[in-house]
Amino acid sequence: MRDTVSDERLIIQLKAMAHPARLKILQLLTDRGKCMCGEIVEVLPLTQSTVSQHLKILKEAGLLEGTINGPRSCYYVNAQAIGVLRQALSDCLAGFEAAAQLHDD
Repeated sequence: MRDTVSDERLIIQLKAMAHPARLKILQLLTDRGKCMCGEIVEVLPLTQSTVSQHLKILKEAGLLEGTINGPRSCYYVNAQAIGVLRQALSDCLAGFEAAAQLHDD
């Protein structure tokens, strides 16, 4: 049986990634390594406040980390969290696949 806390974390992270703008932000940060919020605003057709809100959600989900330097925040992908997410999702999908094969047999 799966750990309820792990399942809840997986759900929070998948919800955070499910928004098109947040997925674009994750892709941008993956490509660039790190970005200031203003740099993300320059690339995406979103306002500063909207980008900030999306960054907050991704950070709260544990998918991003950030450093503050005065009034500027630099964000980057939390590689460890992405690795754990990848493994949890892989395990979950493997369980679904195994159950489907049992049902088909």
